[in-house]
Amino acid sequence: MVGGATAEEAAMVRWGWLREAAGRVRQGWVPVVEGTVAATVAWVLATRLVGHPEPFFAPAAALIVLGQARGQRMRRAVEVVLGVAAGVLVADVVVQALGPGTSWTVFTVILLTIVLAVAIGASSVSVVQAAVSALYLVVVSPSTESLVPFRFVDALIGGVVALVASQLVDARHPLAPLVAEFRQTFEELAGLLREVADTLDERDPTAALAALDRARGMDAAVERLRAGVLAAGEALTLHVRRRRHLGRLRSVDASIGQIDYAVRNVRVLARAGVTLTRLPTPVPPGLGVAIRLLADAMHAAGEAFAADLDGRDALADEHAARAETAALEAVRGAGRLFTAGQTLPLAMIVGSVRATAIDLLRGVGVDDDAAVLGRVDEALGLPAL
Repeated sequence: MVGGATAEEAAMVRWGWLREAAGRVRQGWVPVVEGTVAATVAWVLATRLVGHPEPFFAPAAALIVLGQARGQRMRRAVEVVLGVAAGVLVADVVVQALGPGTSWTVFTVILLTIVLAVAIGASSVSVVQAAVSALYLVVVSPSTESLVPFRFVDALIGGVVALVASQLVDARHPLAPLVAEFRQTFEELAGLLREVADTLDERDPTAALAALDRARGMDAAVERLRAGVLAAGEALTLHVRRRRHLGRLRSVDASIGQIDYAVRNVRVLARAGVTLTRLPTPVPPGLGVAIRLLADAMHAAGEAFAADLDGRDALADEHAARAETAALEAVRGAGRLFTAGQTLPLAMIVGSVRATAIDLLRGVGVDDDAAVLGRVDEALGLPAL
C-alpha cells in the first residue's frame, strides 16, 4: 500500500509538472515560433542571397535581437551589427600581428575587444557580441580578407530579419498591446481600491494586509506600462504609415509619471487602511463609499487612456469627464468624514484620496495643474489659493 501510494504520488507529480510545462509552452508559443522562424530565415537569406557557406552570425544575431525586450530591439539590432564589426576588426588586426590559434592571440583579442567596447560606452549586449564575434573568428574560423565582410552582412541580415519578425504579430494594430496594458493596469488599481474599501467596511485586518501586499506589487504594472510605451514607439517607428500616432503616444508617455504617483498614493492608502482596521474606534461608514468612487474614477481614467491611444478623442474626453466627476465626489465624500477628533490613519486615507485624485486628473489631462488642484481642494473644503 505504501509503495503503491508513493508511486501514485510520483505519477501525480510528473503529470503536474507536464501540465505546468504544457501551460508555459501555450503561453510562450509566440516567441518560440518567432525565434525559430527568424533564425531559419536569416540562415537561408545569408546562404542563398549572400552565398556565405557558414553564416553563423545571421541566425545568432536574429536570436540575440529577439531575446531583448520589446521596445529595445531596434537599438539592440544596431548594437549587434556594430559589435560584430568591432569584433571582426580587432580579431583581424591581432591575428595578423600574433598569428592564429595561440593563447596570447585569444587573450589579446578578448582583452582589446572588451576594452574597446567599454571605452565607447557600449551596452553589455554589444560588449558580449563583439567579444564572441572576435573569439569565433580566432578560434573557430580565422578571418581572411575575403570573409570579413560576410560576418558583418550576416549580422545585418539577422538583425533586420529579427526586427521584421518582431513586428509581424502587431503589424495591423501596433498600439493594441499598449491599450490592453493600460486597461489591465487601471482595472487592477480599481479592483485594489474596492478591496481596500471592503476591508474597511468589514474591519478585517487580515484582508487589509493582503490588499497592502497587492498594492506593493503595483510598481511592476507601471514598469510594464513604460515597457509597453517603448515597444509601441518602436512599432510605430518601423511602420511608416502609422508614424502619425507618435504624437499621441508621447502624450500618453508623459502621463506615466502621474500614474506612478497615483500608484504610490494608493499604496499609502492601503497601508493606512491596515492601521485603521486594527483600531478600536469605528470606521466611518462613508469611507468605503468614497474609496469606491475613487475606484470608479480609476476605471474611467483607464478607459480614457485607451480611447486616446485608439484615436477616439471624443470618447476619451467623455471618459476623462467621468473620471473627474467620480474623483471629485470621492474627495468630497472623504473630506466630509474628517472632523475634529478623528484618527491619524483616517487623515492619511483622506490625504491619499486627495493626492490620487489630483494625479489621476493630471494624468488624463482634464485641465492644467493649477485648475485641477483648485477643484480638488474646493471639493475637499479647503480655502482657494
